[in-house]
Amino acid sequence: MAVTGAALLIVGGCGESPQSGTGERGPAVAQFVGSELCADCHPSEFERWQGSHHNLAMQPATDETVLGDFGDAEFEYFDVVSQFFTRDGGYWIRTDNASGELEEFEILYTFGVTPLQQYLVAFPDGRLQALSIAWDARAAELGGQRWMHLYPDEFIRHDDRLHWTGNEQNWNYQCAECHSTDLQKNFDLQTDTFATTWSEVSVGCEACHGPASLHVSYAAAGTLESDNGLTVDLDDRGAATWIMNPDTGIAGRSAMRMQPPAQPEACGRCHARRSLVSSGYQHGLPLTETHLPALLTEILYFPDGQIRDEVYVYGSFLQSRMYQAGVSCGDCHEPHSATLRTSGPVSDICSTCHLPERFASTGHQHHEPGSVECVDCHMASRDYMVVDGRRDHSFRIPRPDLTLQTGAPNACSSCHQDQSAKWADDAIRGWFGGERPAHYATAIHAGRNADANANTLLLAAIGNTENAGIARATALTLLRPPLTRDAALVLRSSLSDGDALIRIGALRAMLSLPAEVRLEWAVPLLRDRSRAVRIEAARILSDARDGLPPPQREHFRRAELELVDAQLAIAERTEANGNLGNLFRDAGQAVRAEQFYLLALRQEPRNTAARANLADFYRLHQRDQEAERVLREGLTLDDSAAPLHHALGLLLVRRQSDDAAVSELELASRLDPANSRYTYVYAIALNSTGQGDAARDVLQEAQQQFPGDFDIGWTLVTLLRDQGRMDEAREQAALLDSRFPGNENVTGLLRSLAEE
Repeated sequence: MAVTGAALLIVGGCGESPQSGTGERGPAVAQFVGSELCADCHPSEFERWQGSHHNLAMQPATDETVLGDFGDAEFEYFDVVSQFFTRDGGYWIRTDNASGELEEFEILYTFGVTPLQQYLVAFPDGRLQALSIAWDARAAELGGQRWMHLYPDEFIRHDDRLHWTGNEQNWNYQCAECHSTDLQKNFDLQTDTFATTWSEVSVGCEACHGPASLHVSYAAAGTLESDNGLTVDLDDRGAATWIMNPDTGIAGRSAMRMQPPAQPEACGRCHARRSLVSSGYQHGLPLTETHLPALLTEILYFPDGQIRDEVYVYGSFLQSRMYQAGVSCGDCHEPHSATLRTSGPVSDICSTCHLPERFASTGHQHHEPGSVECVDCHMASRDYMVVDGRRDHSFRIPRPDLTLQTGAPNACSSCHQDQSAKWADDAIRGWFGGERPAHYATAIHAGRNADANANTLLLAAIGNTENAGIARATALTLLRPPLTRDAALVLRSSLSDGDALIRIGALRAMLSLPAEVRLEWAVPLLRDRSRAVRIEAARILSDARDGLPPPQREHFRRAELELVDAQLAIAERTEANGNLGNLFRDAGQAVRAEQFYLLALRQEPRNTAARANLADFYRLHQRDQEAERVLREGLTLDDSAAPLHHALGLLLVRRQSDDAAVSELELASRLDPANSRYTYVYAIALNSTGQGDAARDVLQEAQQQFPGDFDIGWTLVTLLRDQGRMDEAREQAALLDSRFPGNENVTGLLRSLAEE
């Protein structure tokens, strides 16, 4: 899997070497010293940290740390029987290996404590892998004290990407940064090995506060007054207090916050769904300097922003009115024990800022006193890893009306499972009135489903400054071409918004725009103050780099180096090397591009994006036979891969193998019926091979399924016109005009049809 000379090729391609992701550093001013040194001066904080989830995030496997039953216990998972036992003072498991054969593995570390404890196995190449069989540490009466599989309802075979021996369960990439302190991953691209190190095996004081050697030395010298020697100040409260407003029953800050809160950015490093944009973390900087938080994508969030997949709080909290009001993590959570600041019922923490006389009353909650907690309605919980309940930190008001409009869940139905969303909506309207405020859920839902009114709704959501930045950024990414003048103005103005996520969303919305527009609008963001924005700008402009004016090429080169560094920081991942292949392809560096595409496929042969891109790369270089071979090899691994059938169909079109091409394009559209582009291209292929009636039928059906797809609507009109079906063409053109008002091309088409 190693790529000989890969590092040299990267240096040669970019002009200078970015950090390689090996963890090497220059001279550091402050160094990590360990949590034990903190105990002398901060005994109460240290005591609260002891036994916390942070303190116990990862531990060597010993009699004191292992919770699971290793007394020759057996666990059957489909047709695999695993055994847990001890040997020579160590803990062992006999289970299926990467070849599907039973093998004995020693457990080196425990991972977490409750409600689950996982176990880590070391491989010779430096990888630590997390077993998918975990110990349910809950009490027996709650269903715990048992072995369980994290994927209980589907058989994860040894060749599945989710198998415990694969990259998706790799601790070095997936887990290590957030379960240890001063983690240096130390991945070697050429040998495909890790030499990962840490200063503390678990999450210690310096994981949050930064390296403390200067702080310790200043304390010893008695000079902490002017500079405490730490790189980050996590005090978001300052001199402000929370003062209760008796009229509203809600507390407010006594002083307006004058700078962005530090705690969410620091906690978000681990409590966020995010990707890396830097090979080295720096304490005290905004999260977008080192990571790229995920937006409200369909796989992660419901249309209204509620959690769907496990997103670890940050993206939810950014949506909340609590965040907008100045609430920070430490207002509710004691950071050292990682518990709530109150010790009674969970509603007690809510009562510190929300008068219980008003909000715990039957008049507000419309339930029997004491029958529900605040979080039951305002922080609905979802289970992950089968039994691990996580509260949604967007602190939302129950909206069953949005369930009816978008399919998003609502807190009412999570308890009243025998009742419909309509029943819940009627109850809410009866209690609080019929009018419900506008919500970005309807816009995001429309954008995801190519609704005919999607852009109108999305523009309203983007322009509503009361919406959270992460929601407005998401709405930007869902805008579909062609853009009206108003949409173009909103998009361009969003590129200078003060919120980095909105600028990133605007950049992503530009992907479909012509190169000359991207060059005009996106170039200034190559010098943005946020590293994540600069990287996104480089990615958006990569294929248009030749059009950059000379003064801007240096800015692009620097941003491109940061983009390369971000990919090298996760070079053990197939997608990173596929991205590097794309980057070098755009740069016209064919040898390097091919090398990284091939590396991506060696790491994961089922990487359909890298495989399709490699095939297209071969086609561009008149290597059609190799392109076809690459695609067909992928289809032998997964014949249901719609992107590969689509790519093969396009290749066969260019090779004038019409019948075979149409067959592949049809198969792609059937395998992925939600992909409007596949259906559109299939219809075009039918028409170009003399099957105009079949093409019309496909387009008419697609026009019903994808009413917001301009290309499908436009092509249907022109096809009907060319077939002499003028009345139908005029009818469809009028429909297209109603969906894309003000589009000059549609107006011209309508005029020409009226004259015929």
